[in-house]
Amino acid sequence: MNVVNLAQMLEFSQKGDSRGHLVIVEGKEDIPFDIKRLFYIFGSKNDIVRGQHANKESEFVLINVAGTSKVKVNDGKGNEAVYSLNRPHTGVYLPRMVWKEMYDFSDDSVLLCLASTRYNEGEYIRDFDEFVKLVNEDE
Repeated sequence: MNVVNLAQMLEFSQKGDSRGHLVIVEGKEDIPFDIKRLFYIFGSKNDIVRGQHANKESEFVLINVAGTSKVKVNDGKGNEAVYSLNRPHTGVYLPRMVWKEMYDFSDDSVLLCLASTRYNEGEYIRDFDEFVKLVNEDE
């Protein structure tokens, strides 16, 4: 199975009434890992591409809590998928060793990123050709 098939859209529980809405995301319940880190991206222009890396160990769930963006994933074996994040109660799960690019940000976009690991620069692969080489070594 290619790693792109492991990436998937998730829908989270939401509650709401006349006061507004509440979205609930719990580690090991709504997403397949314990949350060790979170960060968010905002203020990115429409023509900016973020990410452009893979992670050896980290899994992610990306949620546009405001605005919209797109996420393109590539497994380095010729398989690619694009996810549109346009509802604050949905997100995309990204497994380890998938190349990710976030782009097409709306002006009001706030992209929340939940990670399975603490930050470790050493686990990032920032060169696409190196990523392709690594994922194809096992064959």
